[in-house]
Amino acid sequence: MNARSEPDPRVASDVARFKAVRARMIALAEGLSAEDLSAQSMADCSPGKWHLAHTSWFFEAMILSSDPGYQPVDPRFQQLFNSYYEALGERVRRDQRGLMTRPSVDEVLAYRREIDRRMIAWLAQGETSGHQRYLFELGLHHDQQHQELFLMDILNLMSRSPLDPAAYEIEPRAEALQNTRVGTVAFEGGLVTIGHDQSGFAFDNEGPSHRVWLEPFALAADLVTNGDWIAFIQDGGYSRSELWLSDGWGTVKAEGWTAPLYWRLANGAWTVMGLTGRKPVDPAAPVRHISFYEADAFARWAGKRLPSEAEWEHAAASSPDAFSNLAGEVWQWTSSAYAPYPGFQPTPGTAAEYNGKFMANQMVLRGGSFATPPGHDRITYRNFFYPQQRWAFMGLRLAEERTMARDDAADDAQTAAFRKDMIEGLSRAQKAVPPKWFYDAEGSRLFEDITVLPEYYPTRQEMALLRDRAAELTADFGPDAVLVEFGSGASEKTRILLDAATDLGAYVPLDISESALMDAAIRVRADYPNLRVQPVLGDFEHLAPLPDDLPSGRRIGFFPGSTIGNLQPDEAEQFLAAARRMLGEGALFILGVDLVKDPAILVAAYDDSQGVTAAFNRNVLIRANHELDTDFDVDAFVHRAVWNPDASRMEMHLQAIAPTTAHIGDRTFRFMTGETIHTESSRKFTPESIQTMAAASGWTVVRIDTSPAPSVALAVLRA
Repeated sequence: MNARSEPDPRVASDVARFKAVRARMIALAEGLSAEDLSAQSMADCSPGKWHLAHTSWFFEAMILSSDPGYQPVDPRFQQLFNSYYEALGERVRRDQRGLMTRPSVDEVLAYRREIDRRMIAWLAQGETSGHQRYLFELGLHHDQQHQELFLMDILNLMSRSPLDPAAYEIEPRAEALQNTRVGTVAFEGGLVTIGHDQSGFAFDNEGPSHRVWLEPFALAADLVTNGDWIAFIQDGGYSRSELWLSDGWGTVKAEGWTAPLYWRLANGAWTVMGLTGRKPVDPAAPVRHISFYEADAFARWAGKRLPSEAEWEHAAASSPDAFSNLAGEVWQWTSSAYAPYPGFQPTPGTAAEYNGKFMANQMVLRGGSFATPPGHDRITYRNFFYPQQRWAFMGLRLAEERTMARDDAADDAQTAAFRKDMIEGLSRAQKAVPPKWFYDAEGSRLFEDITVLPEYYPTRQEMALLRDRAAELTADFGPDAVLVEFGSGASEKTRILLDAATDLGAYVPLDISESALMDAAIRVRADYPNLRVQPVLGDFEHLAPLPDDLPSGRRIGFFPGSTIGNLQPDEAEQFLAAARRMLGEGALFILGVDLVKDPAILVAAYDDSQGVTAAFNRNVLIRANHELDTDFDVDAFVHRAVWNPDASRMEMHLQAIAPTTAHIGDRTFRFMTGETIHTESSRKFTPESIQTMAAASGWTVVRIDTSPAPSVALAVLRA
């Protein structure tokens, strides 16, 4: 019987990727004439024909020629298409590449096809050495780099013609321009890690990852636009020496710059040359083709600055969705000189010349442009050009020192409280984090997702109970009453009471998360325009007096969601006593509680099949990493939900699945495999335990309404 050989899926994947990458430059060359592909417009550019050949030479020189018996396709090509590799012998000077009329475009394309054939045969051998695999990945990304260079150089060539010819009917881009976000995004700074962590491919200059100290800063949500640049020009930007670095000003005078590259002023209107020909400048589009010198001068004119590459990377890694066009439009200048990271080691062998020897006199750009092939850009990618160069697809995003807002003192106090609770909780024999720190903006969003899960009955049952009993619950509010909600979150349940209490005087939501609080207040104001809404940022475990200018009606406390169960019994009594003092004599208090029931129902509610509760639980570590500059390995912890019958409560824990360490400032916390962080207790009640808790805190139970199974309850208390 003949054995059947199964195809290697990795080989098939490598061949498919190789073919896809190699096909793109051929597609870009289609429709261009042999003359288009052979001419060289300036020393910094190369003919399209040369790009087609050089990217093939790279695979031959770096990979195929490592076979001792290898015979080159044409030995002469080793000199003609070597770019800058001294170890590989003689080469044609860059500024003379356009003088090589031979080989012809057809011969270059034949060379390219032969290299592709040989590379596919090489891939079929299933090479497994780490170095060879890296060189293959390097070759693919090198090809992608030259696809972008191909477009840069073709555009520069087209711009030299008085005919303003279009290289393409439609601009070759993978993604549409994103809508603007407006404003700035602030970051606290601190000790952050940047650089590639060696997971997946990266160029050698992107690593190693290392720590950098950042002062607080803010980064513009959007790129600088053509309209912004026109304002700079109109304000004398190119004629005011005080805006420019000395070398930049010298370049402006020597080159006669008055606008970005490819711009032209005619009859009072600006036009710009692009790959689709010359068109009117679009004021809303991000500006392109500016040098580092121009970007720096514009930033100074705008009263801002360029970001460092560490600031850009930290912002992009921390809050990518807060920005428009982080990649996909223009490479963005930074203030960072192109230099090696601490511990930099070039790629072994001939490829050592790829990046390292250029680490002088150049500046770093981050992001990616519309011409960057899909899958080529990374947050850690370090592009680099000389400060006077501007034919690349270059733009800018402004940075500034972070300004202190009026409420920063409260923010700082909250951060300090979070840090204190984390340190104290993790110092205990049973490590713990108070559940109130779940509720940053992401935690609040995840909790809202939890409330609609099929397993999570408390919200669904409580909402139904509120709707059914709203008229009875609000009957004794009286005119101009003030409804105070503790831990308001999204304020969705409150709307049921607001609809029932039409003569309410004011609504006071109180929450520890400023973003969630403000979002909820804005929505309530929009839906209830005649209602006074006065949000209070605070912790319901440390209640301050209510504002003294509120309406004079009865105070009503509202604490839904079974949140009272998250507190220890003595903490719950202390909170209710403090709420009684805040609200005053005659106050009412509507308290939502979950009731004791079958443990299987309880466990399912706190460990849903979709993993949303697990994400909510782990988010407290993500929040600590972001706000406290801790370094929890979030993937080292898994979610655990257990029923504790002795304490009549559900417990949520984060359990370490491997030994791990985390740091908070100069404190180190070690976790053994199986050790947990107790993040939440949710006590379940009986009518008797509700009565006991209320009496201990100075309240009288007026009524207890219970929902159908799985049952929750609403208890009305009177001061």
